[in-house]
Amino acid sequence: MYIYNVTIKVHPDIEQEWLQWMKSTHINEVIETGMFDDYTFCELIEPTDDEAKTFVVQYLTDSESRYQQYIQTFAPLLRQKGYDRFSDKFIAFRTVMKKIV
Repeated sequence: MYIYNVTIKVHPDIEQEWLQWMKSTHINEVIETGMFDDYTFCELIEPTDDEAKTFVVQYLTDSESRYQQYIQTFAPLLRQKGYDRFSDKFIAFRTVMKKIV
């Protein structure tokens, strides 16, 4: 199992609109690519940040090749949609993990 982990720090000015967009649009678009089988969407509790909240989306896939296909084929457009809508009001860090057991 491979986990595509996206950690996003969101400016308070856009937090509610961003959350709604993530839940109603963006996550669905990522899943609809067919490259991921499931996801988890979380709010980071610790460490805390008084300036902005941090959220984590973990997309699950059964192969590295599906992840790579997502990155090459779908990620540029889907990322751009977020930047077009929210500009510099968020920052995202991406990592990939392989489940051991």
